[in-house]
Amino acid sequence: MITDETSVALRRRAALNNAGWCDAVCRAHGLSPRYDGGDLWLSTVRTPPLYPDAVTLDAGVGAAKVLPPVDTGSPGCSVKDSFADLDLSGDGFEVLFEAQWIHRPAGVPVPAAVPSAPEWSEVRDAAGLAAWEAAWDGEEATGLFRPSLLGGDTAFLTGRLGDRIVAGAVAHTGAGAVGVSNLFARDGIGTDTAWAGALAAIATRRPDLPVVGYEHGEDLDSALRSGFTAVGPLRVWLHTA
Repeated sequence: MITDETSVALRRRAALNNAGWCDAVCRAHGLSPRYDGGDLWLSTVRTPPLYPDAVTLDAGVGAAKVLPPVDTGSPGCSVKDSFADLDLSGDGFEVLFEAQWIHRPAGVPVPAAVPSAPEWSEVRDAAGLAAWEAAWDGEEATGLFRPSLLGGDTAFLTGRLGDRIVAGAVAHTGAGAVGVSNLFARDGIGTDTAWAGALAAIATRRPDLPVVGYEHGEDLDSALRSGFTAVGPLRVWLHTA
């Protein structure tokens, strides 16, 4: 059983890891985000699509600290409320979605792969990244993920059947954990199969680290079946005024 104290610590780690991934994406686009006082990550310039302008890294960070530095004057400003304790409804924001932080300890056995499971590898070059993004997007690569993200702390993992990309995920190492985001499955491959392959690939690279992330809905159910535990809620607020 996870105690409240442990839950808060796990959520902080997951939030810090996620902020590190957001930071990497923003810097790949030429932005210069910052960590404000250690309890808030933010960008004063609008971030790339699907990425927040601020991420709270501790409970009790108020709107008075979060909102003044970010750009609420252009469309799409969003805040990742990592402890689901902000109320930005009076500031022109609406809740875009709610989710649960998830945690999977290091050393937990990886779900067994089915016989027809994809073969997993890591993207190594710009052409591979463009193919990965097109499979993730379901249409075409838009350049959201830049080649400078390849290597180092970030791995774009690809599951293939023959020459077709049918699954994938991003694994970002930071804050003492591997954060999984952008997990996808397509062409008849189920999400459980994608988790099994991604977790096996991560275990090969960093068996010493826990795996974290956040999910909601059916994707959360799949993560829980794959050995994760939900450790607390988050919200994403979108500026709509």
